[in-house]
Amino acid sequence: MTGVVGAIVEAWDELRIHRVRVLLALVGVACAVTAITGITAAVTMFGQAMQEQNERMVGRDTTLEAWSSGMGAMATPAETDALVDAVAARYKISYHSVNAYADLAVRGGPDGTYVEWAAVDPDRGVITRQGLDSGRWFTAADADRLAPVLVVNRAFLEAYADGAPADTHPRVVIEGATPVAATVIGEVPVQWTEEGPRAFLLFDQAARWFPDRLSVDSYRFWVPPEIAEELAGVLTRDLAAAGAPFVVQPPMTDHLVLDKVLQYVVLGVGGFALLLGGLGLLNIALVTVRYRIREIGIRRSFGATSGRVFFGVLMESVVATTVAGLVGVVIAVAVIKYIPIELVFGRPIDDLPPFPFDAAAVGMACAVGIGALAGLIPATYAVRVKVIDAIRY
Repeated sequence: MTGVVGAIVEAWDELRIHRVRVLLALVGVACAVTAITGITAAVTMFGQAMQEQNERMVGRDTTLEAWSSGMGAMATPAETDALVDAVAARYKISYHSVNAYADLAVRGGPDGTYVEWAAVDPDRGVITRQGLDSGRWFTAADADRLAPVLVVNRAFLEAYADGAPADTHPRVVIEGATPVAATVIGEVPVQWTEEGPRAFLLFDQAARWFPDRLSVDSYRFWVPPEIAEELAGVLTRDLAAAGAPFVVQPPMTDHLVLDKVLQYVVLGVGGFALLLGGLGLLNIALVTVRYRIREIGIRRSFGATSGRVFFGVLMESVVATTVAGLVGVVIAVAVIKYIPIELVFGRPIDDLPPFPFDAAAVGMACAVGIGALAGLIPATYAVRVKVIDAIRY
């Protein structure tokens, strides 16, 4: 252990002596480590952002979607929902939601304006990471209210509530045989430019007030990943047996493969940059060893073993690249910490991952590895020089 520490201290002293030449070579190594570490962490953040975006559209990572198979006669929307709720309760599925559409008209507003209606359960907000610009999402207690509550977008508020903020709880009237006054409780973000009016209401309230204008489209079940594939077939069987002919599809995982491919590409490019930095360090190390041939010969004549000389020269490169790796990791952490997430990804990340330890570990491992490779040839050259020739050099 004392020999290892001594070799490291000696290597550090030699680096201080040749610091200008070594520093020039290490700039490339530090930049490459910064790129590898930072981009690896950025890919992790990008993967999380893409996953959250995908979950907002189709549900969480292990969300099963059930579509009507078209086989057999469907019950009324309320009866179908009760059958599905019973099957979900049997398997203790904590989060599931109906996805139904309604054909409803709202009093007032511009002529010919179409409103996109969706009847959902409160769990829909959890399953699809439903964000809000203001107000709140539905709760289970809202189903017992005497009048419907709505969560709408900005276009709906502009068209039917004179642009009033959702947190002021504006009221609108839904037309029908018996007009119903509904209260807006939340505003969802705009999905795209020029988006038209869009509104959500609770399925239970829609089935109570507008049973003839309701149509069930699908159901979503958020289940544990380890049983997702098996449960898809079981739910299809049990739903059909209960009188709700739905086909349950397993979750999609294509985006996970894309994340892995992107990460490997980034690591390949960073590794090539690190290799170029290592070649620069190799040239500097070879020149430095040639200048130190006489010193090495004198040390060998006083009893320094070949292994000690080899290890000492090798450690010079390893210590140098380790220091460069630490600098690169620190820079990468600082850059990732202060990256403008909303500008880069278009919106904030709900579950922002911490700086990945594996990214720092990969960066440091690459730095140490390239240092060992860069020091291997000079160390071998130093050992093979004969003592008498080295002293005469």
